[in-house]
Amino acid sequence: MDLPTSVCDRILGWIGINLDEPLVAQVSRFDPWKDPMGVLSAYRMVRAEIPTLQLALVGSMALDDPQGWDIYRQLASAAEDDPRVHIFTNLTGVGNVEVNAFQRRAEVVIQKSIREGFGLVVSEALWKGTSVVAGKAGGLPLQMPVGIGGYLVETIEGAAARILELIRNPDESHRLGELGREHVKQHFLLPRLIADELRLIAEVVGERT
Repeated sequence: MDLPTSVCDRILGWIGINLDEPLVAQVSRFDPWKDPMGVLSAYRMVRAEIPTLQLALVGSMALDDPQGWDIYRQLASAAEDDPRVHIFTNLTGVGNVEVNAFQRRAEVVIQKSIREGFGLVVSEALWKGTSVVAGKAGGLPLQMPVGIGGYLVETIEGAAARILELIRNPDESHRLGELGREHVKQHFLLPRLIADELRLIAEVVGERT
């Protein structure tokens, strides 16, 4: 759902984000394969260059996922002395609308996965025109071909360098985000799926497509 910038700002302001200062965000489960501790390390490297930087780690918690709770506690402990690190969950009132606002208002969305399937949150961010720094894993290269959407990285240092580059070059970040939006439009929305189904039906019944 499209959200005006003014609405995004009000939503994020209510939960403690200062949108006068730069923000990066990762939206994912608290899962070792999403490497949230690596995201925290990359953020600290970038913050050494941009002291006002904020990080939001936004995740959903399942009551039957003890590993998720362990990682949440590790993150909370590691970041307890840094008021610029914000950790939000669905159990603290952050749901779909807040995720939407984060993906629209972050300077960069991070998805530093070590293992990944399709990675829907990457396409969600790109659809909103936001550039992404993502791990070079699984289905993520399919969503972000070279030169489209942002950058794929393999290390914490590489993630930090690309995040810093995008924050310091907002025009390039915007250009990559818009290319990412067009890529999602052409490949990952329902009209493309429907067209695939129609072509399949036509081939099955012997009609020319």
